[in-house]
Amino acid sequence: MERLTSPDVTFGVKTTPMRVGYPEILRVWEEADELPELADAWLWDHLMPVVGPKDGDVLEGWTLLSALAARTRRLRLGLLVTANPLRHPALLGKMATTVDVLSGGRLVMGLGVGGTHQPAGAGGIAGENPAVAEYAGYGLSLVPPGEGIARLAETVEVLRGMWSGGEFDFAGRWTTLSGNRNHPGPVQRPGPPILIGGWGTRLLRLVAERADIWNVPGPPHNTVAAVAERARVLDAHCAAIGRDPATLTRSVQYIVSYQDPARDRAVLAELIDAGFTHLVLSLRAPYPPGVAEWLVKEIVRPLRGE
Repeated sequence: MERLTSPDVTFGVKTTPMRVGYPEILRVWEEADELPELADAWLWDHLMPVVGPKDGDVLEGWTLLSALAARTRRLRLGLLVTANPLRHPALLGKMATTVDVLSGGRLVMGLGVGGTHQPAGAGGIAGENPAVAEYAGYGLSLVPPGEGIARLAETVEVLRGMWSGGEFDFAGRWTTLSGNRNHPGPVQRPGPPILIGGWGTRLLRLVAERADIWNVPGPPHNTVAAVAERARVLDAHCAAIGRDPATLTRSVQYIVSYQDPARDRAVLAELIDAGFTHLVLSLRAPYPPGVAEWLVKEIVRPLRGE
């Protein structure tokens, strides 16, 4: 089979902690940690199920990430993506620093706007906006999308300031810090790379301005054509601010079918052709035995022409 990927294309695995227990997630991460073809592993950041029965198990993302960081040695790791409203920005900065230290410098700081007022069916998820029930259940308020983006921009400022190494003061619209000290600092300098996930035009402007990595949900939530169009919008934002778009890694999530790896490979090849160089292979629970090795054998190596 002809090589379809360049050496710059990397692959990750995502285990959504919904209706699945810690032992199953840990098994997949430990398997993936032994496979150099998989560069990173990911969780999500929801507190209640977003689809299906409302009483399903969900583990909290950052606590789980910390446990998995301690049980792995090689994989880069993070959340796709942290829901910004769930934690105070400075607390999030301390949590992220701790995970970077525990992991020996392997954290990727995944961030997203989180719950905002959205119409039914937004983001490729059928039905009512799942954030409505989730945020009501945990005493949180949905905000307009513009405010959510502005709050996310402020969080990025706080994180980078906390990771700078010195005493840090900050006076923003929603966050005020006086004499913040964040010791020990993160292992990575000047801090973990920042990934911002999303697809809205205003959000993509923030990606162009502040992010190291952009992530977007691909099929089945959004078509290849849709995410390619969003990539062109991001290119336009980069041009408007004078940023070389090649300095921004383009990452996409793809939900693996298990039953039809040939189709999965075909769609992933289209995403690579559209300019995405980081492909996160998202797994549906329950996870088959040896699923990480299966991903490498059936998807990653064939795409690389091996």
